[in-house]
Amino acid sequence: MDRFKHFIFDYLVSQGISENTSKYLNMLGLLLVLLIIISLVDFIIRKLIRTTFTKLAVKSKTNFDDLLITNKVPRNVAHIIPLLIALEFAPMVFSDFPNSDVVIEKILKVFSIVLTLWIVRSLLNTLKDYFKTLPRLKDKPIDSYIQVFMIFAWIGGVLSAIAIITNIPFIKFLTGMGAISAVVILVFKDTILGFVASIQVSINDMVRIGDWITFEKYGADGDVIEINLATVKVQNFDKTITTIPTYALISDSFKNWRGMTNSDGRRIKRALYIKQEGVKYLTDSDVEKLKNIQLITAYLETRQQDIKSYNASNNINKDFLINGRNLTNIGVFRKYIDSYLKHHSAINKDMMIMARQLAPTTQGIPMEIYAFSSDKRWENYEYIMSDIFDHLIASLPYFDLEIYELPTGSSFNSSLQMS
Repeated sequence: MDRFKHFIFDYLVSQGISENTSKYLNMLGLLLVLLIIISLVDFIIRKLIRTTFTKLAVKSKTNFDDLLITNKVPRNVAHIIPLLIALEFAPMVFSDFPNSDVVIEKILKVFSIVLTLWIVRSLLNTLKDYFKTLPRLKDKPIDSYIQVFMIFAWIGGVLSAIAIITNIPFIKFLTGMGAISAVVILVFKDTILGFVASIQVSINDMVRIGDWITFEKYGADGDVIEINLATVKVQNFDKTITTIPTYALISDSFKNWRGMTNSDGRRIKRALYIKQEGVKYLTDSDVEKLKNIQLITAYLETRQQDIKSYNASNNINKDFLINGRNLTNIGVFRKYIDSYLKHHSAINKDMMIMARQLAPTTQGIPMEIYAFSSDKRWENYEYIMSDIFDHLIASLPYFDLEIYELPTGSSFNSSLQMS
C-alpha cells in the first residue's frame, strides 16, 4: 500500500521533478483516482439498488416500496458505501499533508451526518405519505409529528457537526448548550407551542384533515387541507387559503362542523319576521276558509270542535272574540309550518322538527323554523332551505299575515298619493 500511494511520487522524482512538486502531484493523482472510484461505485450501487427496489415494487401489493423510491430512499442509501470508501482511503491520499488530512476527515464526517439526515428525512417522508393512505390515519396531523422528529434530528445533526469541527466531545458540547437553552427556547417558541398544540389536537381529536371549520378571528371558513407543526391550512369555500397558527386551535375558540357532517341531518334554523299588526283572532268564517288548506284541515276541525265545546260548557260570551278560547291566524300559521315540514320530503323526520314563536322585536314577531335536512351537501341544503322559505313567504297572505320590512322610498310615495 505504501508503494502504491507513493508510486506517482517515485516516478516523478525519477524524472527529475522536485520532491515538493512531486508530493503535490502525487496527492492530486491519488485524489483523482479516489474520486473516479467513488463515482463509479456510487453509480453502480445506485443502479443496482434502484433496479432491485423497482422490481420489488412491481411485485409487491403494498405501495410502501413505491413511496420509498419516490422519496429517494434507495438513492440516499446508495451513497453510504462510497462515503465509507472515502473515509477509508482519504488518509492515504493526504498522508504527506497531515493538516489537510485532518480537515478532509472532518469534512467527510460532517458529510456523513448530513447523509444520515437525508436518509432519515427520506424515510420519514415515506412514512408520512404511507400513513396518509391508511383510512384511520389519513385525517391525523402526521405532518406535525414528522416535522418534530426532523427538528430534533437536525438539532442533533448540527450539534454533532459543531462538536466534530471544534474537536469537543459531543457530551461536553451538549452540556455546554444548557447555558444557552433559554435562547434556544425563545428562538423555537412557535415550534414548541405548535408541537404541544399538535399533540393536544390529535389526542383530543379536535381537528382532522377534511373537517369543515369556521374560525372567525382568522377569517377561515372551509375545509382543513393540512395540519403541520406550525400552521393549519384551511381552504375556504371561495378557494382562498387561510393559514392559522396550530396553537391557535388550543388558545382560541373555533367551530368544527364535523358533528353535523357525521349526523343524520343538517340544521335549518331561520326565522320569518311577521308584522304584529296583522295578528288577530279567527272568526268561524275565517276558520272555514282556512279549512281549504289540506295540511291543516283535520287540525282545524278537531281544534274548532274542542274550542266550541269548552266555550259552551263554560257559558263563554262569544259576542267578543277575546272571551274564552280562540284560534289566531299566527297560531294556525305556526301549525301549518309544523305540518308542512313534517310532510316535506327533504326533511329528516327522525330529528327534531319545530316551528316556534320567539319574543317580539321591533322588527316584528320572529317565527322560527327549526328542523334538519336529510341532504347535508351545502348546495342541496341551501336549495332545500330556500324552497321551504319560498313556500312559507308565499303562503303568508292566506293567513292575513305580512312579512316585516323597513319602508322604502316607494312606500312613502304611496302614502303621499293616498293622502
